[in-house]
Amino acid sequence: MRTAIKNGKHRTINIYIVNLCFFFLLSLSVYSLAAASNTDPKMNGKWVIVIDPGHGGRDPGALGSFSKEKDINLAIALKTGQYIEENLKNVTVIYTRDDDSTVDLIERPMIANKNNADLFISIHANWANTKKVFGAETYIMGLAKDNENLAVAMKENEVILLEEDYSTKYQGFDPNSPESYIIFTLMQNVFQKQSTDLAQKIQTQFVERVDRKDRSVKQERFWVLYNTSMPSVLIETGFITNDAEERFLNSKQGQDYLASAIFRACRDYINEIDVMSGISTVRNQPAAIKKDSDLVARMTEGKVLFMVQVATAATKTEIKPENFNGIKDIIEINAQDRYKYVTGSFTEYSDAVKYRKKIESIYPDAFVIAVKDNKILPLQQALDQKKKK
Repeated sequence: MRTAIKNGKHRTINIYIVNLCFFFLLSLSVYSLAAASNTDPKMNGKWVIVIDPGHGGRDPGALGSFSKEKDINLAIALKTGQYIEENLKNVTVIYTRDDDSTVDLIERPMIANKNNADLFISIHANWANTKKVFGAETYIMGLAKDNENLAVAMKENEVILLEEDYSTKYQGFDPNSPESYIIFTLMQNVFQKQSTDLAQKIQTQFVERVDRKDRSVKQERFWVLYNTSMPSVLIETGFITNDAEERFLNSKQGQDYLASAIFRACRDYINEIDVMSGISTVRNQPAAIKKDSDLVARMTEGKVLFMVQVATAATKTEIKPENFNGIKDIIEINAQDRYKYVTGSFTEYSDAVKYRKKIESIYPDAFVIAVKDNKILPLQQALDQKKKK
């Protein structure tokens, strides 16, 4: 069997492709069973995010004029994890590496799977054969027809060649052979929608918060993504081969901004899943407002009340000013075994937004929620109800 490749020459597809396809078919069944249990919104109150700093150790990754990709990836990854741990108390962060160590490519998704992770985020810096290219892009597992995307995947996958006995370990997969990538057509990523949602949030943050050129969300066949049993993305934070972008990627400010953007995207993703759970809760079992519940119930009877959520936790927090940066009027809302802590009470959404801005220096990630008849409402639903009156 013969196939055409990009340069017009013909090459014979080796017998290892057949063996590799058989290997993938077997692993696909295991993958699908493992994935099936992880498609629902998070219900037990605790999230696990695995952050994967690409390359490391003997593998430097892409090289810039003065820096190595592996160092940039690690710095941004550690800052991202720090932001998440400091601001999202319901999240546990696990790193595939937290120093300049070598982690085989095949091990990285396995770490996420073994820890029953909810999100897998692989952080990289890009490379091009010209200094003119710049910008950030985020990949999900998928089948793209763009040769440029395939080139990025081949560049990231070629780390396999540095590993001992890679031919046996990866069932003959050759990262530099376009024919090898035919095996990925067997994969149907059940988390494509969730992965795309997270990737889009990351790109939005990069553009709006970090002023990066948007190179969009893309699909391609990365080995590190194919075997994860959870929503997964691979982030290319910028081009190490672009002089200005290399300086930005190596600066403390640049790393802080990029890490903060990734954190905010994760936060927004998690909050949306919480809202999905909250909608289900409202339909069947109203979220109970634990403190001043009678007062709030009376205030919200038949009408919408807007509040500002400042914190959420899997375990109960004692309500006192010192636990909430000096804010006194904290109300606890228990929904789906999660504790949400809110402040302020407004009949107009605009007033709640103004109050959120007032406390932004204390709680930069606070956001407005809506309560009616002692229940949490999806914000858009509450706004629609207000418009009808």
